[in-house]
Order: sequence, then structure tokens, then C-alpha cells
Amino acid sequence: MKTILIATHNLHKKEEIQQILGTEYSIKSLSDFDLHEEIIEDGDSFHANAQIKAQYCYEKTGLQSIGDDSGLVVEELGGRPGIFSARYAGNHDFEKNIAKVLEEMKGIENRKAYFVTVLCLFDETGPHFFEGKVHGNLLVENKGQKGFGYDPIFVPEGYSNSFAEMLPEEKNKISHRKKAFDQLMKKENTETNLS
Repeated sequence: MKTILIATHNLHKKEEIQQILGTEYSIKSLSDFDLHEEIIEDGDSFHANAQIKAQYCYEKTGLQSIGDDSGLVVEELGGRPGIFSARYAGNHDFEKNIAKVLEEMKGIENRKAYFVTVLCLFDETGPHFFEGKVHGNLLVENKGQKGFGYDPIFVPEGYSNSFAEMLPEEKNKISHRKKAFDQLMKKENTETNLS
């Protein structure tokens, strides 16, 4: 079994990634290594922030590490909340973050948005990047109790349910994170062996 350290304390994210990658991988989080110092994400892009997290984990443990930076990009908001998605109105307070987005989108007909995930796999050869996007539209109110983050206000293209109304297995088949991990797995299967 291959061990990969994910730069997160978020149990939901760890479980989601474990589900995406399957049983041949053992997914570890920062909590498993008792790494609790704050990683300062001061990059100016999803790529920069993903690398900051992955490199920190690799340097602390020597294990292949994955940092990801994800966000909601809203067309009518000029790309906001973007890299500030987790702290748009309050640090990891997604009720406030969602409320702010919905307030800013009040009365706007164009509800187009997309979720993006940029993964950085950091190992002895340095950083490798993988990106996944899922396009969709924003609702005018929360729907659903599952998922996390902005899931209750995002409906992916071709669906009528929000991410927060979907079962994890359903969301994980089409999510931005899944698409980014698919890119990573494709690379691993062709040229890189995760060890």
C-alpha cells in the first residue's frame, strides 16, 4: 500500500480523497503526524498555495505529499472568491462565506461559476501540478446537507441537484477534485511511480 500525506486537517477532505484514490493507497493527514503549526498560504494563485502546502509536508516528513488549493470562481464577481474561497467572509466559516456570495449575486441573472482544484504532488523530484474544474451555476439559496464548503449553492452542469444534495459517491465521480486526481493517476500510471 502506498502512503500519501495530504496537507489537511479536514477529515471530510481526507475521506473524499481516500474514496477517490481507492484502497491501494493509505491517505494520511497532518493530524496523523501531529503537525499542527499553521501553514501560511500567501501565494497569489491556486498553484502557489498548493505547492506551499505540499512542500511543507514533504520537508517535514520525507513522504510524498499532496497539497491542494481549491476554490469557487464566479464569472460575475470577476473570479472571486477564488483563492480566498475558504476565508471570503470568515476563516473557514462557510455559512458566512456562502451568505456573502449570495448577497453579492443578488439580482444577477448570470449564475455561471466553476469549482477548481489544483493539486501539487511534491517528492524528491520537486513539484508536479494537476488541475480539475467542474462548471455549473449558483443557486439563490442553500440546498442540501451533505458535502462542505460552497456545495449547498453549486449545481454542476447537466444536473439538477446541488453538490450538497448528492451522495458522496455521486459527487466524487464528477468533482473538480476527482478530475485533478484523475490527471495525477494518469501521470502515475504512465511515468511516475508513487511509492
